[in-house]
Amino acid sequence: MRLKLKQDYFEDIELFEDRVPIFWSVVLLGFLFALPFFVKSYYLTILMLMSVNAIVALGLNLLVGNTGQISLGHAGFVAIGAYTAVLLTKAGAPFIVSFAAAGVVAALFGILLGVPSLKLEGPYLAIATLAFGLAVTVIIGRMDFLGGRMGVSVPKLSLKWTGLKYDTSLYYLIIIITILLTIFTRNFVKSRIGRAFQAIRDSDIAASSIGINLTKYKLLSFGLSATYAGLAGALWAFYLGFISPTNFNFILSIMFLATIVVGGLGFVGGSIMGAVVMTFLNIQLENITDVPILGSLIEKFSEAFMMHSAISNVSWVFTGLILILIVLFEPMGLYGIWLRVKLYWKTWPF
Repeated sequence: MRLKLKQDYFEDIELFEDRVPIFWSVVLLGFLFALPFFVKSYYLTILMLMSVNAIVALGLNLLVGNTGQISLGHAGFVAIGAYTAVLLTKAGAPFIVSFAAAGVVAALFGILLGVPSLKLEGPYLAIATLAFGLAVTVIIGRMDFLGGRMGVSVPKLSLKWTGLKYDTSLYYLIIIITILLTIFTRNFVKSRIGRAFQAIRDSDIAASSIGINLTKYKLLSFGLSATYAGLAGALWAFYLGFISPTNFNFILSIMFLATIVVGGLGFVGGSIMGAVVMTFLNIQLENITDVPILGSLIEKFSEAFMMHSAISNVSWVFTGLILILIVLFEPMGLYGIWLRVKLYWKTWPF
């Protein structure tokens, strides 16, 4: 296998190193853009949900995987972005303004939440971010102009100019935004700021000793991660058509964290893989009791050892088992498996 050494920064951030990735990227893009003409709307909604979760995962991975700062309150940023976009859209603002404002407002709250990270770390920072996420849902639930606990309906976007059905137009919008944010993230982690994030993750003392401003970059990491969550929240609101504080609970934050752990901490591709797999598993596990034999066994186990109502949380039991197995046997997540498979085929048959 020929060793190719990079000689300048632009080689490091180029999207394609040879023709093979170009070919498969074109195939993937062609598949995604042709899909609405061959599948039902239900499958498009699943792909839209995967894409929205991927955007949150990209931002959260910048914070957790690249900077080493934990967050258990990202659902709060998603809620802030969602409600900001809905309020501005109802006030008559165009989509681009509502969408951008959702990211900006979430970023401001992210920087505010980042302040404790300057003094706290580990479980203490996790508790602080958890408190933030819970506080956001409680405060929103007490504001009548936000719909309170009953929630608020989301107006549809004006996408008639596309000439396509609303679901198809929204699908293309979400897919394009996800692709652009993925490319941006991929290049960002290789930039000077991205490398500063990684230096802080590896050792903030060593990073500080070589001149990296910890205050600046930790706050920037929280702000940028919150921006992704806010943008995803705006798209999620338009995707759902109705939002309420219960949509943004603690379990959602755990799901986002599980997504990047399963996909692979610190890897852009891992964020996408984790979002696709975890979204698919959550949808399938919700109906696990309908699976022949396994479903009846789970029901009997629930009746014998748990309350009957607990069966609705069985999906999270399986999610927890998946996380344990990933941590024990593949700390690099799905992306680590992909790297080994790719290396195997590159060196085959030797």
